[in-house]
Order: sequence, then C-alpha cells, then structure tokens
Amino acid sequence: MVVKVYGPTYGSPKRVLVCLIEKEIEFETVDVDLFKGENNEPEFLKLQPFGAVPVIQDGDYTLYESRAIIRYYAEKYKDQGTDLWGKTIEERGLVEQWLEVEAHNFHPPIYNLVINVLFAPLTGAPSDQKVIEESDEKLEKVLDIYEERLSKTRYLAGDFFSLADLSHLPFGHYLMNQSGRGTLVRERKHVSAWWDDISNRHSWKKVLQLYKYPV
Repeated sequence: MVVKVYGPTYGSPKRVLVCLIEKEIEFETVDVDLFKGENNEPEFLKLQPFGAVPVIQDGDYTLYESRAIIRYYAEKYKDQGTDLWGKTIEERGLVEQWLEVEAHNFHPPIYNLVINVLFAPLTGAPSDQKVIEESDEKLEKVLDIYEERLSKTRYLAGDFFSLADLSHLPFGHYLMNQSGRGTLVRERKHVSAWWDDISNRHSWKKVLQLYKYPV
C-alpha cells in the first residue's frame, strides 16, 4: 500500500516527504490549498480535525502531526533505508532530545518569521514588527547553542544524520532562502557547514525538485 501525504507544497509536510525518501518508502501526494481554505473543508477535517497539514494515510491507518509521522516511519522501517535513530539507546535519546529542541526552540521563532515576513504580505494581513524582532533575538540565541554543539559533532545527535537534523530542513529552507536571514547561519561556521551538509542530501533535493514552496 502506497502512503498518501496531504499538503506537499508546505513546510511541515516536506518533513514527512524527506523522511519517506530517506526510508525508501513509496508515496503519493494530495494537494491541499491552505490559501483557499481547503484544509477546513468537511472531508479534510474528518482526517485532521484541527485543519492542519500534513496528514498521512497508510492503508487504514491515518496519522497527523509531522514529527509524530517521521518518528512512526523511522521506527516502522528501522532496517530499511537510512537509519534515522542511531545504533544505541543513548544515541536515540540524543535524537529525541534534539527533535524536541527543534520543535520547541528552533521552530517557533522561524514559524513566526515565516508568518509575519512571508505570508502576511501575501494575505494582506499586517506584520507584527515586535514579534519579528523578538523572533530574531530568540533565533540568534538558539543558533549560538547549535554552533557550540556542532563544533563537537558533525550532526546534532552525534556523527550520524538523524531525524533531528532532517526535521530542520523545511523551515531551515525558509530561513536560508526566503526570510532574508541566511546570514544568521553563514556567520556561524559550524552551523553553516551542517546546513550545507543536510540541505545537499539527495532526499531533500528531490523534495524541492518535486514540490515547490508556495512562496
């Protein structure tokens, strides 16, 4: 059964797509236009009651929340494709730790910047300059911690590519290419080298080739 992924052009669904490619799992995609409100239509809300993407359908199994989905596939197909968990329970603990860091420390300021810098102008909504400034400050502090960590290991959880690194790709792309803030990465030597490494993986290049960002 081929996995079905909803909303491939947006950031969070790309987290799922790159994981599926790394794990060599076949999938197909279903477009969901958030700008037209297709995520709030009754049929979609039956799959995702909060009206967010992504959602996956794997046979009779439906799952939403991108980080839950990538954890699920990394475990279900642990011995297929790239091992995204590490070899030991200690390595897995570090993968989980940095996945949480991405979700709670890296993602929120990036998300606020994407909403206020990129999407607000498209929808005619006002940008909140205070939120932008606060997000910039938070992001700089987070990246300073990343720089320290990556001065000791090639990747966040160790010297192996994992879910922790993969999870940064969709909104890291926004940061580097569409927010006007790529210098925040480039002025940190180890963060810059890490970004070049993970963003040049075949899986991520394929995602970008197949599914363009909406902005």
